[in-house]
Amino acid sequence: MGIYGQDWASYQDAQPDTSGLSFVFTKITEGTSYINPRWVAQRDHAKASGLVWGGYHYPHMANSPQAEADYFLAQVNWRPGDLIVLDWEGYDPANQDVSRSAQLAYKEAWLRYVKSRMPNNPVGMYANVDYWKKVDTTGFYGDFLWIATVGRSAGDPGIQAPWLFHQYSDQPLDSDYCHLGSVGELRAWALSFAGSAPDTTAPAPTAPPTEETDMPLTDDDVNRVAQRVVYLLAQGLAGQAPNGADDNLKWLIDWYHQCSQSSMGAALDYKLGSAGVAGLSQKIDAAPAAVAQALASGITLTVNTTAKGA
Repeated sequence: MGIYGQDWASYQDAQPDTSGLSFVFTKITEGTSYINPRWVAQRDHAKASGLVWGGYHYPHMANSPQAEADYFLAQVNWRPGDLIVLDWEGYDPANQDVSRSAQLAYKEAWLRYVKSRMPNNPVGMYANVDYWKKVDTTGFYGDFLWIATVGRSAGDPGIQAPWLFHQYSDQPLDSDYCHLGSVGELRAWALSFAGSAPDTTAPAPTAPPTEETDMPLTDDDVNRVAQRVVYLLAQGLAGQAPNGADDNLKWLIDWYHQCSQSSMGAALDYKLGSAGVAGLSQKIDAAPAAVAQALASGITLTVNTTAKGA
């Protein structure tokens, strides 16, 4: 009884071996600046193999839990049945000076905030036994608990609290166990949060590689981008453009959408701050025509209208 899975991060391949697995968790973000560069390929590979998939965030708990949650959630076009996880541990330099009470408060706030934003997906927590017994005092783990006790037998984590997943080994990969009886049963449970009636005989649909760019732009997104564009021009980029406002606009649009996502994120971050930047840049990439139209119809460029050299 029970099924097996793994959790992957950037130090795993983009397409690890999925033989014998029923589920996979993938690290997506850490803090408010790190994104696992392989997570999309790893997620797509897991789903293509018919596995239940979940994504997790590793926190820097001196930060705002809401800001970190927003950064994490913005990376993914979440689908029904996707599992959402907080990797709640803090032995690293980013967290070691954060008090245990503050770490507890972070966990409580992150889980509740993410659930309020994602009510149709299961939202749970990963913790090792040390954190579960010594840092946690509330027993709150959201919709499910993923407990780590490396070295114990799969399915025997050594705690009394109800758990769904057990990380029982970290060699050669982080290995996990779920006490449900099949991948279909786990998928049905995950989809139950969305009120769906799943087909438990078929694998989850494979996400196209461009899934993360298939997000509509809101009016606020367009306005923020347009404001940023004008700001950049005013700060000196206009000197690289042709003469005249109309030519500047065409050059600007061409330049903006030739940027790599990292360059685009850095440019946005300069003015807007890190929260939401990655998700916004993905939306921009998804709808360049919409951004161009909004800029052309709604923004009047007033910089660099003088002939060069004048």
